[in-house]
This record gives sequence, structure tokens and C-alpha cells, in this order.
Amino acid sequence: MSAPTPTPTPPGDPSDHLPSGYLPPGVPPPLLDQHLEAAPAPFDPLRLCIFATIALLGWLGGPVTLVVFAVLGLVGYTRAWRRGLTRSRCFLRDIRLVVGYLSVLAIAGLTGVAAAVLRLT
Repeated sequence: MSAPTPTPTPPGDPSDHLPSGYLPPGVPPPLLDQHLEAAPAPFDPLRLCIFATIALLGWLGGPVTLVVFAVLGLVGYTRAWRRGLTRSRCFLRDIRLVVGYLSVLAIAGLTGVAAAVLRLT
């Protein structure tokens, strides 16, 4: 048995056989602003979906869910503050205000849990 003979490369553009994204020496890269005239992407209402999901969880879980999310936020923002974060993209902007807000939410949730337990007993 003999080894298969390689097929000859067809004549044509040598870049047909180069890996994707490869630019031969002397060929300038494409301009980055070539696609600026394209239509802007439509608005993605992802935040509205997130808000609706959190509202659903709050409705299903009641005050316990509020406590869980508030404590998660408190832990996250406290760690970020200790690492040097002073401004947030949250509506309140200042980390101290965000931590205070989340603390109030946690206390309100705990109050709701306590009221529900007292109602059951």
C-alpha cells in the first residue's frame, strides 16, 4: 500500500487556503468604523423582565424573599465598599445610601416574617 498522494491546490487566490482572520503581510486591517451607518440595535427591555421576575419571587415568597434579596445585596455591596467602591450604578449612586436602603428592606422583611409567625400562633 502506498501513501495517498496530496491533491494539488487549485489555482486562484492564495488567501482561500488561509485560516479565518489571517491577514497577509502588507494588507491593512479593515476599518473599525465601516459599520457605523448600520441601524442601531432595538431597545432590549431585559431590566423589565428582571423586575417582573423579582416581583414574582416576592409575591410567591413574601417577606422571606425580601429578606433573602436584601441580605444578598447587603453582603455584595459591603464587600464592594470594603474593596474601594464608592459609587454605584444603582439609582441611589452612593454606596452608603444603597447599604442603608438595603438595611431598611431587610428590617421590613424581618418585621413581615415576625408578623406572619405571630399570626400563625
